[in-house]
Amino acid sequence: MKVLACNSNRPLAEAICAFLNLPLTKASVRRFSDMEVFVEILENVRGEDVFVVQSTSYPANDNLMELLVTLDALKRGSARRVTAVIPYYGYGRQDRKSGPRTPISAKLVANLITIAGANRVVTLDLHAGQIQGFFDIPTDNLYSAPVFAKDLQECDKGEELVIVSPDVGGVLRARAIAKRLGADLAIVDKRRERAGMSEVMNIIGDVKGRSCVLVDDIVDSAGTLCNAAQALMEAGAESVSAYVVHGVLSGGAVSRVSSSPLKSMVITDSIAATEAVRVSHNIRQISIAPLMAEAIRRISEERSVSSLFD
Repeated sequence: MKVLACNSNRPLAEAICAFLNLPLTKASVRRFSDMEVFVEILENVRGEDVFVVQSTSYPANDNLMELLVTLDALKRGSARRVTAVIPYYGYGRQDRKSGPRTPISAKLVANLITIAGANRVVTLDLHAGQIQGFFDIPTDNLYSAPVFAKDLQECDKGEELVIVSPDVGGVLRARAIAKRLGADLAIVDKRRERAGMSEVMNIIGDVKGRSCVLVDDIVDSAGTLCNAAQALMEAGAESVSAYVVHGVLSGGAVSRVSSSPLKSMVITDSIAATEAVRVSHNIRQISIAPLMAEAIRRISEERSVSSLFD
């Protein structure tokens, strides 16, 4: 088994290798002067089981192209099996036709990854579960729920928690964590007027005098999350914190979170933290490296991955 990293999230790949007690496979992923991607694998991979770790986060197109070229290099290097480990699957929000003459980009990217040479895909908390079906190769969608539940148990001992979904679409994700913790569930009902803007309408569930934990898969502009936190405080919540899988945090998102009623926001390292995230007083990052490493080990040994979440 070999683990190889492109440039989007090398610290996560190094942490995965440390957990597996493996050296990171030597490779050069660089640019020509016109910014074309060039990849050279500096070790023999013939007949090997190779895992490529690459989140397709900002800059999404550059990181996606790095992944595709690396997959092609491994295929042409006669690797026995190549698994694309994509902690954050970019373009996942474009999972259906949102209007006339619009693309389903999540399916297009799945096709590109398959054609480039991937035999298998491992990813984390896809924006929509049906994206697994966009791939014509085996796809393991891992869940951060066990990691979040463990962190909540360690950090919020004795508190009466309410797990809150910031929208109706995230209820299943919030319910999975609430079930693990034996906590109640609440839902923020909102109406989105246009892309990037949301308006909170109603809180479904009892949050008065209780510690609320918002759970979501992606925080991008952070508008939805901050509006939901404000609505929960106005509904009488004692405190509001958030657990989000993928911290995209584009534009002024970090400053928006810093000035919001959120006591803290916990994100995973599926996307490498920016300097703004590292110095923020109320954003904390936890690692999914042990979860990803254990999934990689089980895949390599042809053991069950789904039993990780039983």
